Amino acid sequence: MYHSKITGLGYYVPENIVTNDDLSKIIDTNDEWIQERTGIQERRHVVKGEDTTTSMGVKAAKIAIERSGLEKDDIDFIVFATISPDYYFPGPGVSLQKELGLRTVGALDIRNQCSGFVYALSIADQYIKTGMYKNILIVGSELQSIGLDMTTRGRGVSVIFGDGAGAAIISREEDLTKGILSTHLHSEGEHAKELSVLAPGMGGRWVTDILKDNDPNEESYFPYMNGQFVFKHAVVRFSEVINEGLKANNLEVSDIDMLIPHQANLRISQFIQKKFGLTDDQVFNNIQKYGNTTAASIPIALTEAWELGKIKEGDVVVLAAFGSGFTWASAVIKW
Repeated sequence: MYHSKITGLGYYVPENIVTNDDLSKIIDTNDEWIQERTGIQERRHVVKGEDTTTSMGVKAAKIAIERSGLEKDDIDFIVFATISPDYYFPGPGVSLQKELGLRTVGALDIRNQCSGFVYALSIADQYIKTGMYKNILIVGSELQSIGLDMTTRGRGVSVIFGDGAGAAIISREEDLTKGILSTHLHSEGEHAKELSVLAPGMGGRWVTDILKDNDPNEESYFPYMNGQFVFKHAVVRFSEVINEGLKANNLEVSDIDMLIPHQANLRISQFIQKKFGLTDDQVFNNIQKYGNTTAASIPIALTEAWELGKIKEGDVVVLAAFGSGFTWASAVIKW
């Protein structure tokens, strides 16, 4: 039995910065309204035609591979987390494999929304623990801006989300006191429609139905979020899954050196920080700059925190996420 550890990190965000003031020119909103509810000041949106979910993932992955000290032929497997694939099918994992020029390794695509990166990390961890693979590339990438309702009707959701990608190399670690100590995954499909995009889908409205109706007021293919309902569940599930990870490893809250929460809403992160009594140095947030990048948010934040020297060897790092599905997850890592 082995442990797995993160040996390389990378992220990429588009150069195009969209501020709250920029949004106020096309949506009935303002900087104060957005910051008060979300903490977001700006986000990145791709310029259509310049980036895709795959291309952003490739850029993040190249940085992670280089930092790991590995060659591309050392990669044994790919796990790609996204809710915004380039195509309905196939998923972007195979496109990433092609664009990186990797061997014909397996590519697994997962759709676990905001928890996607932690789910991907857990999958990679299990493969490495059993000895099946030695080095796995995991990616969380999202191109969300072109699928948002950028009108006043959609402002409750559209001001929140941004584009970007993060990547990590997960490698075999023989020292069982280091690396990924545990991961914890949960779901509650009862509330799936409280944060969702319902169409196009084979179970309801497919493309042919949407085209046939040609309804200018159609909203089923735009993201829907019951904001207050999601917030109330998020703060509960975040707390539960963080405590679950600590308990599984006989750790106390005081042992946490860095908590990287999914960047859903700064108010959620601040609530959790206050509840656990953590200092500003123990929690890393960057939603102010990038908005909610869904499956990309944790790897982007993790990479930035590491680049800034906020994560050091021997630190206990906790990742936690909650989002659409509902799904939630945590990981406890000894750096």
